[in-house]
Amino acid sequence: MSDALLPVVPEPNPVRLAGTLALAGLLSGLALAFAYDTTLPRIEQNRREALRRAVFEVVPGATAMQKLAWRGGALVVVAEDERVDSAIYAAYGPDGAFLGYAIPAKGAGFQDTIDLIFGFDPRARRIVGMRVLESRETPGLGDKIFKDPKFIENFDALAVEPEVKVVKHGTKHAANEVDGITGATISSKSVVRIISDANAIWLGRLFEPGSEPPLPEGQR
Repeated sequence: MSDALLPVVPEPNPVRLAGTLALAGLLSGLALAFAYDTTLPRIEQNRREALRRAVFEVVPGATAMQKLAWRGGALVVVAEDERVDSAIYAAYGPDGAFLGYAIPAKGAGFQDTIDLIFGFDPRARRIVGMRVLESRETPGLGDKIFKDPKFIENFDALAVEPEVKVVKHGTKHAANEVDGITGATISSKSVVRIISDANAIWLGRLFEPGSEPPLPEGQR
């Protein structure tokens, strides 16, 4: 067939093409923004509920909590949905009695950031529970920091003085020692380092035992 018989396709107008692409990008952006604004409240609510459950897990017996932030050189109660740079939580029992603090902390692990929370009893000066909230440590090894019950039990009555330290698995004999995970020493040490760093920040800021803020009647 002769080239002369082929239909001539006009080149697209560059201005019109650019306008079409810009409009498509604008509509896509608006759709993404709408989806984000629609789902964000639910995501935030789910995150708060997950954190609340974690607080009650790491402070045994806790059924209520108050959010605390460091402001103006003092620890103060803030609204649960108030955005702050960092916060801890005072935990209370069914009768409103103060039981301890839940302290979120995060830091570098072997693979990525480890996000965790631990409970602290200021009277006994002991950690009373620990849960990993988010981690991407190596499956089968580093992930034992949240899958191995024996490792997690290390933090059920762990002394913070003189300082928390990791020892070779099976050699723990002191109240401030954590049995490391065989084959995942770095992840074990990372958890302890993250907790120790958080202790260095928060333990000196806590209320004197007996002077903790009371839980309002309506929250019991």
